[in-house]
Amino acid sequence: MSNYVAEFFGTLLLVLLGDGVVASVLLKKTKSENAGWLAITIGWGLAVMLAIYAVGRISGAHLNPALTLAFAFNGIFPADQAMGYILSQFAGAFTGAVLVWVHFLPHWRETPDGQTKLAVFCTAPAIRHTLSNLFSEIMATAVLTLALLFIGANKFAEGLNPVIVGTLIVSIGLSLGGTTGFAMNPARDLGPRFAHFILPIHGKGNSDWGYAWIPVVGPLLGGLLGAWVYQIIF
Repeated sequence: MSNYVAEFFGTLLLVLLGDGVVASVLLKKTKSENAGWLAITIGWGLAVMLAIYAVGRISGAHLNPALTLAFAFNGIFPADQAMGYILSQFAGAFTGAVLVWVHFLPHWRETPDGQTKLAVFCTAPAIRHTLSNLFSEIMATAVLTLALLFIGANKFAEGLNPVIVGTLIVSIGLSLGGTTGFAMNPARDLGPRFAHFILPIHGKGNSDWGYAWIPVVGPLLGGLLGAWVYQIIF
């Protein structure tokens, strides 16, 4: 049970800090309003790093259903634990998003645009093109999965792995994230999207359910693709 609690807490921390930096940049009258894409990518990288430090020694810090399935596919994670991990990740992501809403409570009313509010919780494409958007999520998650497997095959100084992984997230965000917002994680996107749908956010608009399947299916396929390529190489 401790592994599932760790995945819940780690994913909560990931979304709290990750969606938190997006809220800080996008919502009106924050002290970091308009800080830009670099701030968001660095913030997400640091969020991943801190979440791994928090729970990595307990659960391995998957924090992502796409990675859990990829690791189970590769045989480095017990398949019978996958569903428990995934449910914990979705619950943690949802809870983290609720905490972001509470933390920035007065800023929602100050922000007039509904799409900006939605962007705090989940991803959306810069240009809507279904195949391109799906490919972007598959590609980014395949790179993530391959890189994590490569990192796991190397020895670093004790405690350094989370820093390397956080840097990896920044690199993917800067290089491949500009098309869809680099979800790469079904829980990170769908859990907060449900929070947006349920919460009484002033002037929030719709939750863009027509796009919601892409940051779920794309990362799942990308994770499996990355795991399969790794098997071929090694």
